[in-house]
Formats: sequence, structure tokens, C-alpha cells
Amino acid sequence: MERGSDKHGPRMDEALAHEVEGLLHAGRDTHAEEWASPEPSGEDQPDVDRAPHGTLHGAVPDGMTEEDVEQRSRLATYLGKEVWPATGAQLVAVARARQAPDDVVAQLSYLHEGRSYVNMQEAWADLQGGVEQHRS
Repeated sequence: MERGSDKHGPRMDEALAHEVEGLLHAGRDTHAEEWASPEPSGEDQPDVDRAPHGTLHGAVPDGMTEEDVEQRSRLATYLGKEVWPATGAQLVAVARARQAPDDVVAQLSYLHEGRSYVNMQEAWADLQGGVEQHRS
């Protein structure tokens, strides 16, 4: 059975992993106190980077604009993941039940009432939103 470290016990391994967890997930230092932050690379050492062989680009998929991403995300916030698959009428009903703003309900009302949508991307495409271009 491999624990990940020969020098520490499992409890110390977990404590060390927890210490850098924020840095790994957020991509930036998350400690409020400077003394708690990990030390930077030395002068003769390479810089630590989340993407060592390139630069991370982000947040806006090809084929969509920032507004598309924000609007689709806003709609998804009021619909949730558990609603799919659903018809246009069901999506409007869910949005109303979750007290979505009038503009969100109005936008969803443009969906075809009887058509079944498998996921948010399919509904978003029917609302004439930008569609992600998948790399091949």
C-alpha cells in the first residue's frame, strides 16, 4: 500500500496536502497571512506554473462570447442540473418555481413548449446563443 510519502505518517501527509490545496485549486495564493504562503522558487530553480509547457487560457470556449457564457450560466443557475431532460414548458415552470427574475422566464418562454431538451447547451442553442466549438 502506497501512502505518498516515506518520511511522514498519513496524518502529516494530509496536513501538507491541505496546506497547498487552495493554491492548486485557485491558481493563486489563498492564505491571508504571508507567513503561511508557500515559498517562491529560488533564483536557480524554474518557476512553478500550473501549465509548465504553455499558458492557460480561459473561461470563454471557442464559438461563444463572454456575454453568451454569462447568460447561459445565469439561466442554468435557476434551472439546476437535476431538471434535465425537460421540455420548454417544464423549464419555464421550474424557473418560475425557483423565483427566477422575469427576464429569465421571458427568455426561457422562447423555447419550444413540447420539445425535450437534453441539457442546458441544447436549450441555449435553441435560444440562438453561441455554441461551443469542440476541438477534434
